[in-house]
Amino acid sequence: MGNGEPTERVRVRAREGETELERDDVLAVEEPLEIRILPDGGGPATSFVTTMRTPGNDEELAAGLLFAEGVLEAAGDLRALDRPTDPRIEAELKANVLIATLAPEAFARAGKLQRGTVMGSACGVCGKTSIENVIPADRPPLSSSETVSPEILFRLPERLRERQSLFARTGGLHAAGLFSLAGDLLELREDIGRHNATDKLVGAYLRRGELPLSDRLLMVTGRTGFEIVQKAFAEGIPIVVSVSAPSSLAVALAETGGVTLIGFLRDRRFNVYANPRRVLRSVDPRT
Repeated sequence: MGNGEPTERVRVRAREGETELERDDVLAVEEPLEIRILPDGGGPATSFVTTMRTPGNDEELAAGLLFAEGVLEAAGDLRALDRPTDPRIEAELKANVLIATLAPEAFARAGKLQRGTVMGSACGVCGKTSIENVIPADRPPLSSSETVSPEILFRLPERLRERQSLFARTGGLHAAGLFSLAGDLLELREDIGRHNATDKLVGAYLRRGELPLSDRLLMVTGRTGFEIVQKAFAEGIPIVVSVSAPSSLAVALAETGGVTLIGFLRDRRFNVYANPRRVLRSVDPRT
């Protein structure tokens, strides 16, 4: 543990019909990542939040989480992301801590939001409890006129699975994939929490200064909770797709935020729960 690897090998006793044997199994690692914040120009670092995650792409996760929380509004708000340098700190702790140096305005926003709590791997923006808090009154619904055909949607689950290398090894990781509206998988991230996978994905684009993502489609494995829709709204992603069901709050948030929400995408079928105008009605065999 604490070596930064996303998987861990364990010995298990496996039962197959009438046969019992011992064999190795590969598990997804779940470890805490503490995000500390520091004002640009110096000062003490303070703990913002600790989230349970699968190690890997930690800098992207921190950037994406701070963006989703409203601390960051642009790439320039994040001045640096560093591990602790104090030689007295154990290597295992250093591997599970990131210090975010923030622009003054971002640091002030963080101070108003600071939790000092632990987020589980199933928890997204846990502090946000109402649509009014998630979507500010001065943020209009997404108005993107982009559309996607059913035939393109039908192809997405297989394309996502083909790139899920860690899931193939463990069977225990979620994935978030960003697609073009032509069905090309542009980026994929995996984590034990689907919200973490989404934050890693968004953090990659934020750090490259490539937000908003108004001509992209987000697909996640598992159910779609409201935090996934909230993140998509914040990033300007107009279409969110899942192989499973959304929650009632996710649907309400998608309706309010102008996000097209699609669920149960599997076996050439799907349901559109909100803003169906972006899904073409007919299947074009040429797509």
